[in-house]
Amino acid sequence: MLITFKSKAAPDIIMLNNLAQFLLSIIGKQLDQRGVISHDELAQAIARLEAAIHNAQQKEALARAEHQHDKNEASDEIPVGLAQRAFPLLDMMRTAHQQDADIIWGI
Repeated sequence: MLITFKSKAAPDIIMLNNLAQFLLSIIGKQLDQRGVISHDELAQAIARLEAAIHNAQQKEALARAEHQHDKNEASDEIPVGLAQRAFPLLDMMRTAHQQDADIIWGI
């Protein structure tokens, strides 16, 4: 199932249900049929998502270093992490915050 996030401040974002549910849980929201991240909630939501991305990047870097040490070879392949998956929503949240706009889904 696809979820569409909408805001007057940014183009629509469409993502898979499980990713939307995961990202919303990070910022303290629940994926219901309809929902909103109000402009008043955006500063805290952005901070939570940025902190989660930072933590995930540290863990991913450590895992890559351990993997390369175990294999004794460098790999050019970089897996898709939370930062890449969350970027569209985070970008929308930042833009909506700057313009005092809400983000909605399910409408």
